[in-house]
Amino acid sequence: MQPTTLEPDRSPRASSSSLAITGHCLCGAVTITVAGKHDPRVGACHCRMCQRWSGGLFLCFTADASAVTIEGETKRYRSSPFAERAFCPRCGSHLWFNDVEETGEPHSYELMPGLFDAARGWPLRSEIYVDRAMACVQLRGDHRRKSRAEYEAENPFLEGDIE
Repeated sequence: MQPTTLEPDRSPRASSSSLAITGHCLCGAVTITVAGKHDPRVGACHCRMCQRWSGGLFLCFTADASAVTIEGETKRYRSSPFAERAFCPRCGSHLWFNDVEETGEPHSYELMPGLFDAARGWPLRSEIYVDRAMACVQLRGDHRRKSRAEYEAENPFLEGDIE
């Protein structure tokens, strides 16, 4: 996934939520609690890096770093100069993608919605790299869509998608 900027959405379901939610990995060794500002909508990315990481499609919701508490051992992989991805070392569940500061501290989290029962009913907020989507992954609905060129033009610090 590439760094995201939340664009204002005036729909009733688009407001930020501050209700605490808890999720966990497949084996339960890692628990993530979000007790603060997060966007109860899901974003999708079809870039090649996300396809390789997820097996097809990366889905996430955004939470302020200050709202996220993690319990249990995690492994992190610095996938680009500005971001890292994390997983459970026991079961391999993907946990998050996050933008990191130069110091390595997280700026924000893009958490995997499947870890959280509360996310089952959340709508799709946006979809990026739509022109790179695998043929088997076509998302329906009325949400923002951006191609590789559109997304990278808005984020000039990106080095571009991997091939």
